[in-house]
Amino acid sequence: MIEQKIADLKKRFLEEMEKVVTEGDLFDLEKKYSGRKSEFNEILKNLKNLSPDDRRKIGPLANEVKNEIAALIEDKRQELSGQTDLTAEKIDVTMPGKKQTVGHLNPISLVRAEIEDIFTGMGFEIADGPEVETEFYNFDALNIPKDHPARDMQDTFFVKDAELAMRSQTSAMQARYMQRHKPPFRIIAPGKCFRNEATDATHEHTFYQFEALVVGEKVNVGNLKHIAEVFFSQFFETDVKVRLRPSYFPFTEPSFEFDITCTMCHGVGCKGCRGGGWLELGGAGMVNQNVFVAAGYPRNKYQGFAWGFGFERLAMMKYKIDDIRLFHSGDLRFIKQF
Repeated sequence: MIEQKIADLKKRFLEEMEKVVTEGDLFDLEKKYSGRKSEFNEILKNLKNLSPDDRRKIGPLANEVKNEIAALIEDKRQELSGQTDLTAEKIDVTMPGKKQTVGHLNPISLVRAEIEDIFTGMGFEIADGPEVETEFYNFDALNIPKDHPARDMQDTFFVKDAELAMRSQTSAMQARYMQRHKPPFRIIAPGKCFRNEATDATHEHTFYQFEALVVGEKVNVGNLKHIAEVFFSQFFETDVKVRLRPSYFPFTEPSFEFDITCTMCHGVGCKGCRGGGWLELGGAGMVNQNVFVAAGYPRNKYQGFAWGFGFERLAMMKYKIDDIRLFHSGDLRFIKQF
């Protein structure tokens, strides 16, 4: 009777083993047939109550079946460990998908990257400098007189108890770069600037500029105009012409107000350019010889041109943005459009 019970246990085990598909199923099966409270374990514990003849016959049979079950369980465990649980990997294709969120760059970052790509493609290097400047680099080296209005607290953020100021223009990089490098060279110096002025739709106290500086022995206004037209035509992806109007800046001589043909009407005249066909961008000119001298160059040995244009102004024109304050507003609805 015990022999038949062992045979029945083995048969049930083999039948249930066929249904095992996960490691969890195998754990439950092992517990059922090899655990402390299993029927097999009860048979082994009761062998001591059998007669000597029955023990000699039932004992080896029970151990043989027990070892066989243990071996089969171990083989199944090895098999399952090398498989993927298909039930856990099921995909319900009828479930709605989850949209992957993607970050967005501020238009200022987009414009900066594009400007740097265009100028490095023309052989320019990218220079960098501190945002907190000395008066020498921010004013003196740029030929700005001691009594110039730009030095006044109305325009410049000065650092208390120190002869330092927040950089009011990227032109401060000119003398810094020239002191460490000898011509010929061509660079742009993009960066953040600060001015103590009221904020409105077209003005910010914190803004971005990029300085262009080209120096050599035979650099002229024609070089300035040509490089500017090449850059703006690539940036706006249309044919752009440049117009230079006489002006005055302490660090350039001659100095120019810098205009380009309207990117919306291509010079015909529209509301964007107030019918004139031109858009004003900023200042430019040939580097004043006093700036070269301040940087340690001999007077009249080199010629060069420089300009400083705002990233925000270019981004507003390129992406049709009508309020400069949006760039620093932190409004994600604005950023997600780019």
